[in-house]
Order: sequence, then structure tokens, then C-alpha cells
Amino acid sequence: MADKQEKEKPVSNTMQVNDFGNRIYTIRGKQVMLDYELAALYGYEVRALNQQVKRNIERFPDDFMFQLTKEEVEGVKSQFVISPFSNFYAGQEGGRRKPPYAFTEQGIYMLATVLKGKVAEQQSIFIMRAFREMRQFISNNALLFEKISHIELKQLEYQKSTNEKLEKVFQYIEDQTESKQKIFFDGQIYDAFSFITSIVQKAQNEIILIDGYVDVGTLNILAKKNATVDVKIYTYASASITNNDIVNFNAQYPTLTVEKTQIFHDRFIILDGKTVYHIGASLKDAGKKCFAISLLEDTENAMNLINRLNSI
Repeated sequence: MADKQEKEKPVSNTMQVNDFGNRIYTIRGKQVMLDYELAALYGYEVRALNQQVKRNIERFPDDFMFQLTKEEVEGVKSQFVISPFSNFYAGQEGGRRKPPYAFTEQGIYMLATVLKGKVAEQQSIFIMRAFREMRQFISNNALLFEKISHIELKQLEYQKSTNEKLEKVFQYIEDQTESKQKIFFDGQIYDAFSFITSIVQKAQNEIILIDGYVDVGTLNILAKKNATVDVKIYTYASASITNNDIVNFNAQYPTLTVEKTQIFHDRFIILDGKTVYHIGASLKDAGKKCFAISLLEDTENAMNLINRLNSI
């Protein structure tokens, strides 16, 4: 038989319990060792070791032995810094790359009963001692582990708080950054509506709209204003807006006043008497055709426009 012909490897006299402890992993909440490491320690090929297990499979229930998932394999690979073995798939028949098997402490006890040879017997003693010392270490340091967990929890809470604060800072920076110019192409109706709404919501006290073709659609945008903001519209006498529209708007979103004038051609939004946007299309048609919205950075021109309104 292949496993009986397997030559035993000499046991190092300098082998320490810690050498085995470093090969014990915690997987699925259990301390386990993997087949390829056990095979190396016992002086077997992985294939031969697993064949012995298969011949005695009734002795290895799920709480004695289980096969790792791909995710668990990746988790163990991340611990290679403390493991001298890395050939997960050594000894697989036909070159098949299957995840290794994990043996719990009970499984390793049982494994020692089905493997033959002095090497297996001697190594089993070291392995059992390693498990015993690990249990003793965990028991003796339970309070320390609890304190560490508490500290880690505090760190996570602090990190979450810090992330939330940074998010608020970035949001503030984004909110305070003026979009000086924006171009919308035909069909971008919702994008245009959303952008103009964001401009309307910047006002704290007053919105002045100069638009010759105001209708109910325009009022739907202005309804997104802050509750305490007053609205004044300058539009053509031929505009579609009616007195009834104004009354209905004021019933929910006061206060709106409308002035009729023919002296303007272009469209503007003025916020709080100081910030002026030039709009290339009537608000009711925004996004239907290509147009642009620009922030007027020339304060002198902005003030001239406001003064012209005051003279009407």
C-alpha cells in the first residue's frame, strides 16, 4: 500500500510546542490544523494521509474534520507570515486543486490512531501539548482579551465618528463651492430642473426671477425655496401665469409678487440682492434644448442689474 510504503521522516529533537502552536488556526470558531501541515509533521504525503482518512471516514464526523471553502483558504493564506507551509494543494490526485481539510483537536486525536509509525506517534504528543497550552493561554488571558475587544470597539466607534465628521466637512465644502457655469443639452430636463432647484434653495431671504415666459411650471421650481424666502417675478404681460396661479402659490408658499415689464430680454435669477445667475432659457423650458446657466462674477454688472430693477 502507498501509505505503508511512505518513509518516515526523523523527528527533530529541537522541535518545540510553539512550533506547532504557530500552525493552529481558528476557523469556524474552532482551533484546527490543516492536512498539508499535519502530513509534513507526520512524515506523510498529503495524498497518503487523506487516503487513510477516507478509509476510516466513519471515524471523522464534521466536528472532527471539514474541508475549507475558497474564502477560508484566502483567510489562512493571509497568515502565511507565521506558517512555513504554503502548498495548499500538494498531493492532489490528477493535479486537481481542492481546498485542504481542517482537523479539530478531536480529529487530530483520531488521526493519530489511523496513521502508523513512530513519527506520527511522537508528533501527536507535541500537537496535543500545543492545543493544551493554547487553551491554557486563552483561559489565563480571558480578561486581557476582553479589554482588547473593548478597546477595539472604542476605536471603531471613534473611527465612525471621525468618518461622519469628515463627511460633513466634505459636504460643506461641496455645498459652498459655487458652480460658476453649467451647460445642459436637449433632453436633460431633470438635470436642469435639479440644478435650478439647488440654486433656488441657496436663497435665505429673497429670490428675484426675470423671465418673460413664466407659467405654472416655473412656480413648481420656485416652490422648492426655503419657507421664509420671498419671491418676486418680472415677466412679460403675455406670460401664461394667472392671478389664480399666484393666489394658489401664496396659499402654500408665501410670498410671491409678480410685475409685468417688457424691458428685459434675457433671464436672470438674483439671490438675496447680491448673487446673480444668467439663464439661457426660460425656467419652464429648461432642458428641452441646449442652454447654459452662468454665475455673474462681475459684481458691478450684477449691481447695475439690481439697480435697474429698483428703478422700475
